[in-house]
Amino acid sequence: MKLPFTLDNGVASTAALGLIVLETDETIEAEFRSVFNHSGTGLFHTRIPLAQEVTPETLSEMEAALPTAVELLPSAFPMDVVGYACTSGATVIGADNISNIVTGTFPSAKTTDPITAVMEALRHMRVRKIGLVTPYVEDVSAAMIDLLLSNGFEVVNFGSFEQKEDAIVARISPESIYNAVCDIGSIDDVEAVFISCTNLRTFGMIERAETSVGKPVISSNQALAWHMAELAGLSGIIAGPGRLFTKR
Repeated sequence: MKLPFTLDNGVASTAALGLIVLETDETIEAEFRSVFNHSGTGLFHTRIPLAQEVTPETLSEMEAALPTAVELLPSAFPMDVVGYACTSGATVIGADNISNIVTGTFPSAKTTDPITAVMEALRHMRVRKIGLVTPYVEDVSAAMIDLLLSNGFEVVNFGSFEQKEDAIVARISPESIYNAVCDIGSIDDVEAVFISCTNLRTFGMIERAETSVGKPVISSNQALAWHMAELAGLSGIIAGPGRLFTKR
């Protein structure tokens, strides 16, 4: 017996979002699920290889693997927005290079990445002087600070957990991250605190940290989710943690 059926627009009837996740990332998918849970919003993940040790060299090597990762996203319909979910990788590879690779497969897609999204979020919050918390070794953090400076931001306080292994980064407790934000955000000149890295678990402590320091707290995952929603026209539909999602 052949069964009858009808067709509709599928799970992405409102927006189709692609997310390129690091092979070593254990955090961003869980945090994004709490944001992109609206009916009609399709969030599709693909993975990209990355060595366990995060260095400028291993981050740069990801550029060659990006086309294959993008091609593994569903191709039955155009992606509205594709996000490359690596803050340090985007710093090393460059937003323009990432965008060119993505649009080679999805020509009409808007593109973003965490460091691009964070800078857009800081502008949206009218913030220039920031405190920076990272998990990275010195040369990776230095490249990020240089990029922020070249885009008009001032890093007035900085601290790092100084870890190379992503598996360790994923297990840094939210309480440790909260304490770091409170330390870095305590300087009067700091207007907001940026927590870098998609593998740090931040969604459960952002609002508590904002209350403690009395300033906006912006994380890689939070900013990337916010920017993808903005680019997809979902800003009035979805919600996320922190002041970033409530400021208009």
